Amino acid sequence: MLATSGRATGLAGRGAAASAALTIASVLLLSACGNNDSTASSTPTLKPTTTTAAASSTSLPTPSIDQKTTDQAPPTTTVNEAPQPAQTTPTLTTPKLTAKDQAFLDALKARGVNPSSPDIPLAVANYVCQAKQSGVSDQEIQTYVNAMAGQDPSYDQHKMPIAQLGQTYIDVANQTYCTK
Repeated sequence: MLATSGRATGLAGRGAAASAALTIASVLLLSACGNNDSTASSTPTLKPTTTTAAASSTSLPTPSIDQKTTDQAPPTTTVNEAPQPAQTTPTLTTPKLTAKDQAFLDALKARGVNPSSPDIPLAVANYVCQAKQSGVSDQEIQTYVNAMAGQDPSYDQHKMPIAQLGQTYIDVANQTYCTK
């Protein structure tokens, strides 16, 4: 029994040694092949060849004149043109003012308020009238009118405080716009 176990141990030992040798050989082989240098070490140069290709016995058919002209891209011509001026956007025309609108704007001017366009003042006047009819509080109306009137580009806070401007809009709207 001792002889058998010795033989088995000897074979197993030889197998382990062979396996280790194979593993080491594989590692060495792979590390020698792939040293992480994947770039070319020199740049190839292109040299003209001195040999010419022999003409083949089977040549392609020569295209006719019509085929030559249709296969080629049309010639491009460059013309130095001045850039075209940008197209202007059409301006929106303000709808015609009614007599009521004009009376409101004239009354504002008489009180020192000169809006840049009639859009904001007329929107304020419409709001004042509708808010009064809906039962909105005077304080809320004043807050909204101050905000809307202050949006006019011609408004200068150094000439008139915003609260005074808003109150002027409300008073003029009540006198000239809401009653008519």
